[in-house]
Amino acid sequence: MTMPRHLIPLALALMLPACTTTGIPRTAPPAATAAPPAATPAPPHDPRLHAAPPREPVLPSPVVVPLDAATLAALPRQTVAATAHGETLQCEGVALAALLQAAGAMPAEPLRGAQLGRYVQVDGRDGGRVLFALAEFDPTLGNRAAFLVDRCDGSLLGERAGPLRLLVPGETRAARSVRRVRAITVIVAP
Repeated sequence: MTMPRHLIPLALALMLPACTTTGIPRTAPPAATAAPPAATPAPPHDPRLHAAPPREPVLPSPVVVPLDAATLAALPRQTVAATAHGETLQCEGVALAALLQAAGAMPAEPLRGAQLGRYVQVDGRDGGRVLFALAEFDPTLGNRAAFLVDRCDGSLLGERAGPLRLLVPGETRAARSVRRVRAITVIVAP
């Protein structure tokens, strides 16, 4: 069979790359020396296909929890009795878990996946800092009770302890009860 004349230049152009510098035509390179195919970006995942698990959502970090009067007033107040630094206190304030949920730093449903790698940092005005795993406040995991209080023994907290104080009544030692709270931040662990 004879090749049509108009296709001869095209055939020559296709055969040139197959020739080596010695002029000997090669049909295909040996398998051992074949170059790997160029990496192509993966197509976007089709949610109807179940070949790959869904990716974890990217969590914001850090999340600064607002401590203003309006935010605290919008939450239900609770009474808490605690012993901290040698004194027994009858205080009232808001549950830390409720405050974290109101700030969008903790979901209302049970924590799972990437949420379990977050922690809560509480800073005091005196430079003190304490940490909690976010999972400690999940009712299905740690179920730890902690409260941000602004009143103790019937009056507002004074300069020595306030205006806000963190109380953790279930702990044996009050090492994470912070006076003069200035900031609460939720952070994804590195």
